Amino acid sequence: MNGSDAAGRLVRPFALTGGRTRPSRADFTLITTVTAVDPPPERAPRPQPEQTRILRRCARPVAVAELAALLDLPVSVIVIMLCDLLEAGLITARPPHPVSPRAPHLDLLQKVRDGLGRL
Repeated sequence: MNGSDAAGRLVRPFALTGGRTRPSRADFTLITTVTAVDPPPERAPRPQPEQTRILRRCARPVAVAELAALLDLPVSVIVIMLCDLLEAGLITARPPHPVSPRAPHLDLLQKVRDGLGRL
């Protein structure tokens, strides 16, 4: 990678977020599931090209971390762009399901331990 490639990669995320470095909302974690709204609201603003890429990937539910990996963008940039899409009504965000407070069975844990021991 030459110097201009590295500089281009640094400018690109900055340009995608309009210079913003913090999300406008706290709706998103790495495992928040995001889905494009279909059909999109009539009054929604026209998405930017990178937002359109996100919307295509969100045709089916996808986690924020997976979306960042698929688009090869930093999670922080994806989250800022997702905030814009959520505020425009173009996506829905579903938080992860809470983990059951029940403790796992001791028998199951022992089987896992034994299986790992055989590796």
